[in-house]
Amino acid sequence: MSEPQPSPSLLSRALPATVREVEEFVAAAGWDQQPQLFALVATATLLASQPELADRLDAQAPLTPVAQEALPEGELDAALAGIQWPDSVAGCALAQEIVMLPPEAEAGLGGLPEDPAQARRAAAGHPQRREGRLVAAVLRDGVGACVLRLRANPEQGREVVVEDPQLAPNLLHALLATLH
Repeated sequence: MSEPQPSPSLLSRALPATVREVEEFVAAAGWDQQPQLFALVATATLLASQPELADRLDAQAPLTPVAQEALPEGELDAALAGIQWPDSVAGCALAQEIVMLPPEAEAGLGGLPEDPAQARRAAAGHPQRREGRLVAAVLRDGVGACVLRLRANPEQGREVVVEDPQLAPNLLHALLATLH
C-alpha cells in the first residue's frame, strides 16, 4: 500500500519553515560558500522509499530538504536551465550569497553593467554594499518562499533575517522552471 501524500496546501503552509531550515543549515557552515541546491521532498514519500531514514527525519514535517551535489562552475542561470527534477520532488530550494547595493549607490555608479560578472565585481567593491545569503524555494504549484540573512556589518554589529516570498521573483521563476 502506498503512503498517503500530503495535500498541496499542507506543503505550501510548510514551505516557509522549510526555507528557514535550509538557511539555518547553510548558516551553520558560515559565510563565503558556493550556491547550494536542495530538493524538497514530501517526508512521507521519502520515508516510504527509504524507511531506514526514519530515525533521522522528523516524520511530522511535511517537507524534507535534501542537499544536492555541488552546482557546476559558471553562471547560475545556465546551471539551473540544465536541471529537471523527477516527479518525486515536490519543490526545490537554492541558497546563494549575494551582494546588494542601495538604489542611490547603484545610481551613483550610473547603473550596474549588463554583464553579470562585471555587475557582481562592481557591487562587491562598493563601500555601501550589503552582503547576504538568500534562500529561495518553490513548489511545483508555484508557491514560493524566500529568506534573506544580511551579514553583520560594523555599523549594525548583528545579522538581520528578512522573510518575504517576493524577495527574488526571477530566481523563483527560474527554480519553478526546473520542476516542469
